Amino acid sequence: MNYGYKRTVELSFEEVDDRIRSSLEEQGFGVLTEIDVKSTLKKKLDKDFQKYTILGACNPPLAFEALEDEQAIGLLLPCNVVLWENEDSSTTIAAIDADKMMTIVKNNQLYNLAKKVNTLLKKAVDNV
Repeated sequence: MNYGYKRTVELSFEEVDDRIRSSLEEQGFGVLTEIDVKSTLKKKLDKDFQKYTILGACNPPLAFEALEDEQAIGLLLPCNVVLWENEDSSTTIAAIDADKMMTIVKNNQLYNLAKKVNTLLKKAVDNV
C-alpha cells in the first residue's frame, strides 16, 4: 500500500478501536466521522463483511491552517484512519498518507503541513 501507513497488532478489534481513538486524541485529532462498514454493508446490501471502521480524524489547528492556504482542500479532509479485523483475530490499522494526497494539490505551502500531519498520524498508529 503506497497511499497510507499501516500496521497489524495482535489485539481485538474493539481494543484497537478504543486505543486508536485515544491515541489520535493524544496527537491533537478528534474523530469527526465514523463509518461502520460492516453494519452499512449488511443494512444496504445484505452482505456480510468483517469488522471494518473508517474514522474521519481532524486536527483542528492543522485543518484551519490548510483551509487558510487553500479553501478547496476541504475535499481532502478529514484524514481517514481505518481499522479492520483479520481472519486470525488480529487487527490492522491504517492512516492516509497526507504527502500522497498533496501530490494532487499544486500548493507548496501545504507540503510541510502534510509532513506534520503524517508524523502525528504515524505516532497515533504506532502508539496503539
